[in-house]
Amino acid sequence: MDRSYVRNLPGCVGIGLVVVARLVGLLQPLELDALDVGLRWRSPEPTDDRIVIVGINETDLQSVDTYPIPDEVLAQLLQQLQTYNPQVIGLDIVRDVPVEPGHAQLVEAFTTIPNIIGGESIFLDRIDAVIAPPPSLPPEQIGFVDSILDDDGHQRRAILGGTNQEGEYRFSMAIQLASAYLSAQGIELSNGIKNPVSMRFGDAELPVVSSNLGGYVRADAGGNQTLINFRSGQRPFRQVSLLDMVKGDVDPEWFRDRIVLIGITATSKRDYERSAAIASSNPGLVFGVELHAHTVSQIVSAALDGRSLLRTWSDGWEYLWIIAWGLVGMGIGQWVQRPIRHFLWVGSIMLSLMAASYGFLAAGWWIPIVPALTALLINGVLLYSFYLYDQTLQSRIRDRQLVIEQTFTTIHNGPLQTLAGMRRELDEPSFSKSKLEQSLGQLNQELRGIYDAIQQDAIQDNRLHLQGQAALDLTTPLHELLHEVYFDTLQRNFPGFTSLKAHIVTFEPFEENGLTAELKRELCRFLEEALCNVGKHASGARRLTIDCQHNGNHNLIRVIDNGSDLNVRGEDNIEHSVQKSRSLTPQLLKNAGRGTQQAEQLANKLRGNFNRSAHSPQGTCCELSWQPQKSILTQLKHHIIAVFGKVNHLFQPRRR
Repeated sequence: MDRSYVRNLPGCVGIGLVVVARLVGLLQPLELDALDVGLRWRSPEPTDDRIVIVGINETDLQSVDTYPIPDEVLAQLLQQLQTYNPQVIGLDIVRDVPVEPGHAQLVEAFTTIPNIIGGESIFLDRIDAVIAPPPSLPPEQIGFVDSILDDDGHQRRAILGGTNQEGEYRFSMAIQLASAYLSAQGIELSNGIKNPVSMRFGDAELPVVSSNLGGYVRADAGGNQTLINFRSGQRPFRQVSLLDMVKGDVDPEWFRDRIVLIGITATSKRDYERSAAIASSNPGLVFGVELHAHTVSQIVSAALDGRSLLRTWSDGWEYLWIIAWGLVGMGIGQWVQRPIRHFLWVGSIMLSLMAASYGFLAAGWWIPIVPALTALLINGVLLYSFYLYDQTLQSRIRDRQLVIEQTFTTIHNGPLQTLAGMRRELDEPSFSKSKLEQSLGQLNQELRGIYDAIQQDAIQDNRLHLQGQAALDLTTPLHELLHEVYFDTLQRNFPGFTSLKAHIVTFEPFEENGLTAELKRELCRFLEEALCNVGKHASGARRLTIDCQHNGNHNLIRVIDNGSDLNVRGEDNIEHSVQKSRSLTPQLLKNAGRGTQQAEQLANKLRGNFNRSAHSPQGTCCELSWQPQKSILTQLKHHIIAVFGKVNHLFQPRRR
């Protein structure tokens, strides 16, 4: 099974669990709470002076000394307000029976003041009853004041329109007040363009709440509902008391051409709802008249000022957003291995996600922050232990594979080379018993030294053990290491070395940026294997050319001999055929010997090229070249030089 599939499976399962949890509603409470927190944390907005609240508080009730408020008091208040020339007055005190004394005065006020909007309740409330509007008000001056609560008892939505018990479609008080105010500005209520079911004032189309909008799952979407974009700040609206009105401690200009709302603000009468989205003097509580004010304010401000209404993405974009952050968590868990760095990454990305969510909310978009954070945390934190275990397991497998590779390389470049020489010497007439004993002794020594060499390489990662040398420090510059490999290898008893008369060698510094100790070890083994092939196969070679240096833009290791190839058998014969080939075909590489395969693998690691081909007029060329990684400073220097070159070219005088 593909390892990448196994590593990614837990992360995909984690993302799937988050998506399922959201679909079934398990994350809805957290998402709604996150919406409240985001709205509450927004920067304060200026007071909306288009709306004034006349709140009847505890002190007012004590001064009246009776409850409900008598009709006489309400009639006097309405008459006084009318003298201040408000645009519209909303009476958020719902009752359909007289409260004497003064009922006749209240009826007179209703019939003589044309800009009053009275209240009614059209939905079955908590006592399974509806409340009719004042009978003296015409239907066009009535708006219902019903509210809808979420499962946690908090207010986040406003009902703008709905059907009463008689099947008649009615508008809310907020819509009636906003419509009366905006019509004076030349903006009329109409149906939406994007959604014909929605309501629209000018360019402001009020988004409609569906049962699965945003973080909601199977919510009650009856009637025409919209999310309330509460106005932020400690004083969203100007508010005066009944006593302030009676004493005249108000400025008539506060009310001129304004929307005036009258309602109860005494906590003892429980005309309030719960809301965590408003930073108020009563934490978690908002009076009904204030809720209507927030709803009216968001409609009027959207139509006149372009203030954002709360919107959500479509389901497809929301779940794509959640999956994307889950994939980010998977990436961090798999690619950032160091714990401290990993948790710094997770923390910074979490802060970025929350900042993005806050920015979207400030612009009027409610995005799924909780599912995205959950997917990020599951894949970036909870599954991190799985990724660490998998990385540790893979690291152990790689270490074992590396030991196997190093062991075989040591055997290939040592005992197998000696054994190949012995096989070749058996066919020579001059082969003797003493020569056989000498070769067997060398083979015995090499075999016994393999264990110590591999053990030392495994214990000391920055050491390289050759046949005839002490351990080489891999932190040494590469050209010095290669020179030691050259000197050590040519001490071995190979027939191709005995005929050499001329050694043309170049060992100059390399560009070592990006070269790890393990890569330097493999480069040394590459040169060792190339030299051993010369010793085995280059019959009668008289000249050996070794070129190890940084050549232009590339690092180069090249070994050239002028010997004639011997006709050998088995794996060596495959090596021999590769040596004579000008290019390595896939089939030839598949059948090639271990040395050629290792050279190709090393070239792939370095993103370079390996070539072993015949050299004219006689001999073999073995070459490995690669382009070193450029440091950031080097790249910057090259870019600066290129830019200055282009600038200089532009200002050069042109020849005519």
